Amino acid sequence: EDELISEQEWAGKETAVVICDMWNMHWCKDATKRVGELIPRMNATVDALRRIGAIIIHAPSGVTESPPLRDHKARARAKAAPHFPTPVKLSTRTRWGYPWCWPDENTEGPLPIDEADDGCFCEPKPCFNAEPWTNQHPGLKIPSADDQGDSDSDYISDDGQQVFNILRHRGIKTVLLMGVHLNMCVLGRPFGVRQLLRLGFSVAVVRDLTDTMYSPKVHPFVSHFEGTKRVVRHVETYLCPTTTSAHLLMELRKLSTARTGGGGEGIKDGGDKSPLHVKPFRFEGQTEDP
Repeated sequence: EDELISEQEWAGKETAVVICDMWNMHWCKDATKRVGELIPRMNATVDALRRIGAIIIHAPSGVTESPPLRDHKARARAKAAPHFPTPVKLSTRTRWGYPWCWPDENTEGPLPIDEADDGCFCEPKPCFNAEPWTNQHPGLKIPSADDQGDSDSDYISDDGQQVFNILRHRGIKTVLLMGVHLNMCVLGRPFGVRQLLRLGFSVAVVRDLTDTMYSPKVHPFVSHFEGTKRVVRHVETYLCPTTTSAHLLMELRKLSTARTGGGGEGIKDGGDKSPLHVKPFRFEGQTEDP
């Protein structure tokens, strides 16, 4: 199996982070626990990207119009973004009653894990599948008017058209996806990988800031974390490259050091326009740069 690690160049102010479905509670207890484990590293990565001019779109599906998110300045900012016509029609198909961008069988192979059981392997029996979430995870930072660092960098939206409006309005070219779950919502939501690719954006998944709903009790009968790795390979093979928070933070530290001559606290004003070199962006099964 060939693996190509390539280096791509992108600029902070042309970059968006979309944080998918990081709810305060998931219907699966183990999934809720794993989401909580992602929060500290996600905050550190998002804070660093925000400082170099990236915008952050918080997309906790189904709760953006519930308090306290509906009253947040970032929600009003999302609603105020001017309308832009999409280059292709947004998917109108659904899953679980929500808009969903299903795979194109001509270009994307089947997922390497079985998700028919919804992926819960809690003991002594799987959790009841419902919708207990009421908010984004409280540990995930959204700057507010009371924060010294509040700016126009953050938005709250789970609507595909609205997210497209924000991205076009801000001149975004590259979108970094993080959040849960990679085999489901990160790929299929109207702001997820498949839809953003079809809309013409350059997309990458931050592979250590995601998770899957996969149970080792079903095919391919591997550990949960091995199952997640296999979904990451699927994404790299058929959809888009991936990177890691470690590499992003390393490159951002290099940029900060270069701007301060090795001292100080780095970039604070979000105005840096220099490109960043980010690797590894991995494309499985390819022998040359795309």
